[in-house]
Amino acid sequence: MFMDLLLLIIGLAFLVKGADFLIDGASSLAKRFGVPQFVIGLTIVAFGTSLPELTVNITASLKDASEISLGNVIGSNIANILLILGVASLIKPLTVHTTFVKKEIPVNFFLTLTLIAMANDKFLNNSTDSAISRGDGLVLMITFIGYMYFLIAYLERNHFSPDEVEGFMHPLKAIFLSVLGLIGLTLGADWTVDGAVGVARALGVSEAIIGLFMVAIGTSLPELFASAVSAYKGNSDIALGNVAGSNIFNLTLVLGSSSIINEVPVPDRANIDFGVLFIATLMLLLSAVVGNRRYVIDRWEGIIFLFSYFVYAIVSWYFELI
Repeated sequence: MFMDLLLLIIGLAFLVKGADFLIDGASSLAKRFGVPQFVIGLTIVAFGTSLPELTVNITASLKDASEISLGNVIGSNIANILLILGVASLIKPLTVHTTFVKKEIPVNFFLTLTLIAMANDKFLNNSTDSAISRGDGLVLMITFIGYMYFLIAYLERNHFSPDEVEGFMHPLKAIFLSVLGLIGLTLGADWTVDGAVGVARALGVSEAIIGLFMVAIGTSLPELFASAVSAYKGNSDIALGNVAGSNIFNLTLVLGSSSIINEVPVPDRANIDFGVLFIATLMLLLSAVVGNRRYVIDRWEGIIFLFSYFVYAIVSWYFELI
């Protein structure tokens, strides 16, 4: 068990550092093409910080440990909203772009409801078991492609002067960091899955719970660091875009690709976690539009987010162990 735990820790470290390199390199390249911060958060940073989830899920599917996949996606999305935005808003209140309220948060709602329907074969089709099938995965992948198309099609670019462009990272260095980040993510994902499965079996804890918390929080660390630093620097657009974009990528690209490789079984307790995810998304919407300041997530709301996450984590672990 010690070696499995060590492998898990090393794998998570590689995931975090790999995502860090990838974000630095990709963000620098994006700025050179005049992509605004808001879109960088929704695309480049969100995609970069979602790559740990993507690589972990694909690796888990290839290793026939697909039960980790669903827990990783649901757990990561819950952590993104309650844990990461909670921490970021404690550092500095987050100003919410109106696009988030009108587009990205409703898209998250729609995708969550869609996934709930896909994961309830027992109730909707009277099946003996529920699973995210390859057909469901194909629908999620098509949704991802459609979302990216509309996001890029209506992109308004910034224009920088030659002096400003000179201050950006050199393109070759940006490409090198991006490639180095991808290598780190690939190695980290392989070690994380092997370590997590080993620890789960040694403790007698289900792979679903390991995926829901240990792997999910571990693969959400890039989002946590990126959003926390962005909030500290006053870049709310990147912090919120990172979370909103990452959640959409997780529900479409990450889960879609892994279920195409190998259908993802849905454990009996999944609807509880889906319910928590739906409530968390609702809390995000309400926190943005309710309060003294419209479209701002204040510190006291961040405290509620964090408290809700820790209650959910403690209750989940308690019922798993009894």
